[in-house]
Amino acid sequence: MADTVTARQGDTLDLILHRDRGLGPEAIGDVLSANPGLAALGPVLPAGIKIIIPTAAASAPATRPLLQLWD
Repeated sequence: MADTVTARQGDTLDLILHRDRGLGPEAIGDVLSANPGLAALGPVLPAGIKIIIPTAAASAPATRPLLQLWD
């Protein structure tokens, strides 16, 4: 299963992933694999293009343990 997101004017792939799904740059490779030809469109995507975000990329990002400076 995968989610679909529509690009708006001026959107980049990393902006869409962060804004719409809370994902970081580690998800870009999975998204590009699921969308052949997407990289050929350039860094700024055309408005209205549908982007498939695979479930593996859409899973919750890993969290870091909280660092306590003082006990």
